[in-house]
Amino acid sequence: MTERRMVVAQADCPARRVPDGTPLTIPKDTFVTITQSLGGNYTLTYHGQMVRVDGTDAGALGLEEQVLDFAAPADGRIREDQVWEALRTVYDPEIPVDLVNLGLIYRLQIDQPRQRVDVEMTLTAPGCGMGPVLVGDVERRVAKVPNVEAVAVNLVFDPPWQREMMSEEAQLETGMFF
Repeated sequence: MTERRMVVAQADCPARRVPDGTPLTIPKDTFVTITQSLGGNYTLTYHGQMVRVDGTDAGALGLEEQVLDFAAPADGRIREDQVWEALRTVYDPEIPVDLVNLGLIYRLQIDQPRQRVDVEMTLTAPGCGMGPVLVGDVERRVAKVPNVEAVAVNLVFDPPWQREMMSEEAQLETGMFF
């Protein structure tokens, strides 16, 4: 959700500058403004820059850390619905919509014998500096699904992403429905 709230870093907090993904550290006792909290991640204003803090580091900001918790299937298999649920927790740091509803996930393949999930995805723009951060988010979140031992993300740009790939709900939410 979009918000504007000031907080003080309780500890040094890792972050990534938007849109290029450059890592930085927000020092303890620094005031920052939260502008968006989605998918367990936070977009902040820090010294006039937009930065993203992963939900697993939210404790450094005095916020509740995000934990993905899935029921483990008794049959030892990877459940596709849980993988999609994990993917829906990854949000674009500049657009308040998750990657699934943005239409950025092109393909999902589960190899049960190898306990591996392959994800084919794209970005809204080929030059997006946050691409490696989003790929890392996908890998980390999908790896939390029970019985997943390996995650591989293939970043592709063909076909190029277009707004028509967004769900209708996402188009309405962003004002891109016309």
